[in-house]
Amino acid sequence: MKKALITLGVIILCFLVYLFVPSVNSWVNQSLKVLTTFGPDTIDNVIEYLRSYGKLTAVVSFALMVLAAVLAPIPQFLITLSNAAIFGWIGGAALSWISSMVGATLCFYIARLLGRDAVEKFVSPSMLDSGDQYFERYGKHTILVCRLLPFISFDFISYLAGLTNMRFISFFVATGIGQLPATLVYSYFGGNFSGGAKLIFISLMCLFAISIIIYIAKSIYDKKYSKNSSN
Repeated sequence: MKKALITLGVIILCFLVYLFVPSVNSWVNQSLKVLTTFGPDTIDNVIEYLRSYGKLTAVVSFALMVLAAVLAPIPQFLITLSNAAIFGWIGGAALSWISSMVGATLCFYIARLLGRDAVEKFVSPSMLDSGDQYFERYGKHTILVCRLLPFISFDFISYLAGLTNMRFISFFVATGIGQLPATLVYSYFGGNFSGGAKLIFISLMCLFAISIIIYIAKSIYDKKYSKNSSN
C-alpha cells in the first residue's frame, strides 16, 4: 500500500509539474510533436532535436525514452535510431537499451501498484484486451514472444505484465533479452542511416506497417466472425 501511494504521489506530482510549470509543459508538448509527426524527414528531425541540447543530449534522450514508454504507444524506435546516429551504434544501443528498460520497469510498477483502471489512462482498453489474449495464449512466455515481434508495442505489454502475478525478475530478464535484438538492429541502421541502409530501413517500416494493417484487419474479422457464430 505504501509503494502504491508513493507511486501515485509521483505520478500526480509529475502531472502537476506538467500543468503548472510552463517550461516543462512546453518541452513535453514539443517533444511529443517531434516524435509523432511522421514524414520523410521524421528521423532527421528527431536527430536534430536531440542534438540541439548539446551536452544534455543523452539525458534528454533518456527522459524521452521513458516518457515514450509511459505514454504508449509513442514510437521509441525513432529515439533508438537517433541515439545511434548521434552516439554511434554501440553507444546508442547501450543508451537506448538501458533507458527502455527503465521505461519498461516504470510501466510494470504503475500497473502492479495502481491497477487496470490507472493503466487505461495510458493505454486504450482495446489494446489491453488484445494483450490479454496474448497472455492467455503464450502464458509466461508472452513477454519474450511480444518483444521479438516488431509490430507489437513493448510498452503496453509491460503494463499488462504488471497486471498479472508475474514476478518482476522474470519480467525484467525476459524484457532485457527480448528487447536486445530490436535495439541492436535499429541501432545498426541508425548508425549507418544513409543511402542503401536508409532505403532498406524505410522498406522494413513499410513491411511492418502492412503487418499492422493485416493484424488489425484479422482481429476485426475474427471478432465479427465470432459474434456472427454466437448469434
